[in-house]
Amino acid sequence: MQRTAIKKVSAVFVLTLMIGGCAQPSPNTKKGALVGAASGAVVSGVTGGNVLKGAAVGTVVGGTVGYISDQ
Repeated sequence: MQRTAIKKVSAVFVLTLMIGGCAQPSPNTKKGALVGAASGAVVSGVTGGNVLKGAAVGTVVGGTVGYISDQ
């Protein structure tokens, strides 16, 4: 079970990097989205939740915080 969670977190991390390379958001938005995705995936994996949903929510929250801090 632990091995599956690590694979999912790794996949989400790689996908986040790939998606982040397509757009040109500000530096804090990228950092926020990346940190949010990683944090959301890890917290979801540890608590037994859906890792992909946690990463998606973390990406949105982190990207929003980064965007606001750039303004």
